[in-house]
Amino acid sequence: MASVSVNGDVADVLRELCDLTGMGFAAVAGMTEERWMALQVYDRIEFGLNAGDELDIAATICNEIRESGRPIYIDSVRDAPKWRDHPVPATYGFQSYVSVPLFRMDRSVYGTMFAVDPKPHVIDTPEVRKSIVLLAARLMTFLYPDAI
Repeated sequence: MASVSVNGDVADVLRELCDLTGMGFAAVAGMTEERWMALQVYDRIEFGLNAGDELDIAATICNEIRESGRPIYIDSVRDAPKWRDHPVPATYGFQSYVSVPLFRMDRSVYGTMFAVDPKPHVIDTPEVRKSIVLLAARLMTFLYPDAI
């Protein structure tokens, strides 16, 4: 897994993700089967997760993305049958969530780019999805040398 460092280009992409979605917190997480670490964060809402913080990988939605290789878009947890009773949104107090996998050149999952907010936001539209995927692709060009 890459180490934590501050990268201005990555920070710009995370800010753009928040601007695009209206969400207040965005981050890049690095993952393995055993570990989850916030590598860089952009926080407008004092979410409380800092770069370098580690979470139990089994207790993250990012782990589901690592396993499936597919993004997740949630406009409103309370309106999403699959997610309304999921323990992660309740634990961290968010209503809207987006996370996309970040792939290495060999197509293994490096981590995720994600955003959360305690308020619902409309993010699950074709236009927003396309923009988020483009941000994630751009992000990978800036990430740490071992990412690609």
